[in-house]
Amino acid sequence: MFSGFIFDVEGTLVDSVPQNLRSLQDALERFGCRVPYQTLQLYSGLDGDQTLQLVLPEPTEAVRKEILQEQATIYERRYLSSVKPVHGVTDVFRALTEHGGKIALATDCKGVAFKRYISLLNADDYITATACGDDVEHGKPDPRLVGIALRKLALPGARSVMVGDTPYDAEAGLEAGAKSAGVLSGGFSEETLSQAGCFAVAYDVRSLLPHLLRGEPEPERTQLDWLRKSA
Repeated sequence: MFSGFIFDVEGTLVDSVPQNLRSLQDALERFGCRVPYQTLQLYSGLDGDQTLQLVLPEPTEAVRKEILQEQATIYERRYLSSVKPVHGVTDVFRALTEHGGKIALATDCKGVAFKRYISLLNADDYITATACGDDVEHGKPDPRLVGIALRKLALPGARSVMVGDTPYDAEAGLEAGAKSAGVLSGGFSEETLSQAGCFAVAYDVRSLLPHLLRGEPEPERTQLDWLRKSA
């Protein structure tokens, strides 16, 4: 079994992916840009600025920053209240801690949204550490969020696993030296998550629990460069 369990939040512990993508669509439209939902889904969970560079190569950094600020405003005003926790999260956290595990959250979200998610999860008794968008300049697949979580847990990556719903979570975990496991609640396929390096993939965190408790080793896989493949 692993000693450290680092969880992504959006799409993994709370059901927020459609709301995030729609808020980004809304923000882009306010800047005169129409991007299909299916295109944005490819980059769900990727650092926001990197996403905009891929879907809108022309705008300057300043304009991308304005778009992301507009998205955050729209999301908090229109969509945040509809976000619900994924079923069984507290049970999973309880089981992991009862087996001696330590839990951390590593998520790109921050501010009002992050506080709302923490409230929804109602699992403070089981969470040892958090690393959020307020702690780093770049989001996943940059591994620094996972690295901060590992340092706060005081555990090496080799004894820890990053659990997320996107290939970018998997890449961040592996780059930080941890194992990676995936859930299907973010809209990516089992094949995509496995090819990104997840040693196990399940429908949701509750279904993933047996794999986390067993601590199965990661099989040898060829990790894909998802940014290059999707561009």
